[in-house]
Amino acid sequence: MRIVGAHRRRASQAIALNIAEGNGKATSADRRRSFESARGSALECAAIQTCSLVCDALSADDNSQQKALLDRRVAMLTKLGQRGYAVSEELGGWVGRFDTDADTDADSGTE
Repeated sequence: MRIVGAHRRRASQAIALNIAEGNGKATSADRRRSFESARGSALECAAIQTCSLVCDALSADDNSQQKALLDRRVAMLTKLGQRGYAVSEELGGWVGRFDTDADTDADSGTE
């Protein structure tokens, strides 16, 4: 089971590393590839977990709790890997709230 633990650790680390790599990519195709790779690592963790359950190295309760977390991660990574998906924030609530000139006073609307 030591080998399974090391394999799970590598797959778990690959999830975080691929997400970070994807966030650093300039093109959406490169970002998608990184997120899809992270999703594959999350699915690999689920398979390793199933093996651990079958080999009695993991209790059924722990398995169900950890599978719920993995399911959520896979869903998030599936959405991030879809074509045309972008993480963005609407500016509606922020427009007009910033003092954009270089002085230190709050703008009152007049120069």
